[in-house]
Amino acid sequence: MKKIMFLAIMMTIAISANAMTYNAARNEALFLSDKMAYELGLTNAQYEAVYEINLDYLLNVNTRADIHGPWWNIRNRDLRHVLSTWQFDRYMACNYFYRPIAFRAGTWTLAIYNRYDRGRMFMHRPAVFAGFRGGHNHRGVSFYASNNFHKPAPRNGGHRPSMNHGRPSHHHHNGHR
Repeated sequence: MKKIMFLAIMMTIAISANAMTYNAARNEALFLSDKMAYELGLTNAQYEAVYEINLDYLLNVNTRADIHGPWWNIRNRDLRHVLSTWQFDRYMACNYFYRPIAFRAGTWTLAIYNRYDRGRMFMHRPAVFAGFRGGHNHRGVSFYASNNFHKPAPRNGGHRPSMNHGRPSHHHHNGHR
């Protein structure tokens, strides 16, 4: 009986140790949201909301089962309220946005790093970066359902930014759009 209790405690500790820290989740949400803003042509209000949604999701992923669990569904529900139809369709078509997290070799990885170099930013930090600690996406109706976001029309006929050898073109230097 003591062995079973010990194993249960050790598994709980191991699972907890796999959760992302707040600072790690905040930085990953920033990087992911920045690339979503770039590729999906987000407005500033959409960018702020997408950052909050991504942070809430990352803060609530504690185990492998959480990667595509209830918080992933909440993320998708909330993004549907924030993004236009064409933006949401493009989001779902880009697996590195739609299924952003993988758990490999005992650590979290984000698929976006297969497409973009670490540290490459296109946007400034969202205003909520310093103060938002998560919590908009708890149970019930979406926090974002009642907001009326300006949802832009597709740019360039709805095509993604031009690509060079699988990397985005770097028209926007120094983090500015």
